[in-house]
Amino acid sequence: MRYGFTTGSCAAAAAKAAAYMLLTGREKTKITIETPKGIPYTAQILRICRKEREVSCAVEKDGGDDPDITTGALICAKVSFPEETGEEALARVVIDGGFGVGRVTKPGLDQPVGNAAINHVPREMIEREVLQVCQVLDYCGSLAVEISVPEGEHLAERTFNPRLGIVGGISILGTSGVVEPMSTQAILDTIRVELRQQRALGREDVVISPGNYGLDFLKNTYHYDLDKSVKCSNFIGLTIDMAVEEGFKRMLLAGHIGKLIKVAGGIMNTHSREGDCRMELLTAFAVKCGVAAVDAAKLLSCVTTEEAVRILDECGRRQEVMDYAMERILFYLEKRAQGKLAIECIMYANDFGALAKSKEAEEWFTLLAQEAEQQI
Repeated sequence: MRYGFTTGSCAAAAAKAAAYMLLTGREKTKITIETPKGIPYTAQILRICRKEREVSCAVEKDGGDDPDITTGALICAKVSFPEETGEEALARVVIDGGFGVGRVTKPGLDQPVGNAAINHVPREMIEREVLQVCQVLDYCGSLAVEISVPEGEHLAERTFNPRLGIVGGISILGTSGVVEPMSTQAILDTIRVELRQQRALGREDVVISPGNYGLDFLKNTYHYDLDKSVKCSNFIGLTIDMAVEEGFKRMLLAGHIGKLIKVAGGIMNTHSREGDCRMELLTAFAVKCGVAAVDAAKLLSCVTTEEAVRILDECGRRQEVMDYAMERILFYLEKRAQGKLAIECIMYANDFGALAKSKEAEEWFTLLAQEAEQQI
């Protein structure tokens, strides 16, 4: 299946081309950038508009074979010479969002309240590519970059941005710069293959995690060998089914609270399009554990689970609520396994580390370490 490129890559390419045209006075119809993943992206430059003190252009978003509502949208960049006054005079590249790029109105997101919803990795990409042009052309002054998306306001209605408190448009996203498409069946086939590989090595215990961050948590916290683990994406329920079918006896699920709290409500496919009741569940659990109504109201309006955990921590009920959430998670995991697979679980948050564990989770790692004759 064909790779695509993120809105962040498109914005960086458009900004680089606009900066080049502004500083050289020459038209540029094609530009190449380096994505964080190390894959170069060569973009066609469209809708070029050149003026004395600013240049704007666009790149058409191509999501490859990955279904994405932003595919085909124009990601535009306007680069101009700013007024050298105030704080802007101290910055080499000043980045902001224009029409069709959302603006953050709630805390807990990648950008602070008031900022354009251009995440930090795309910002770094834009700055790096524009500064590269400045260096090559020996330009030492400041440049202002404004990213806009003509269809952004309309497209945002089909995203979670309004619920997250991002108003007026879409977000400029991407951590790798590249969209790696996989169909649902391709993902499930990959999970099946990895489980079979582990089983073929004689293992009856398997560690699974929804994504790379969960696997990194296991490695950094427990020094766990990632070659023995399986990434299950959003398909927690189906992965349990496959583990049973392949003959595993025990499973450890490790994941971020943003995914696993959904399991506490019986949701076994944690993709946002299948259901998103994170704050509702956390709030219900908090009320069950005696959290005051004023704090419960704060939880319900949180944008991220990390923010919710912080509120629970501040009111002194974090551990109690997390332990109850783990109880509910285990209830649904065991219900799915139907007694055919013993399941342990660890839930973590980036800012807090491990939040809750099943009773035998630590013993699980100790036994694995002993089997490998390692000390952890």
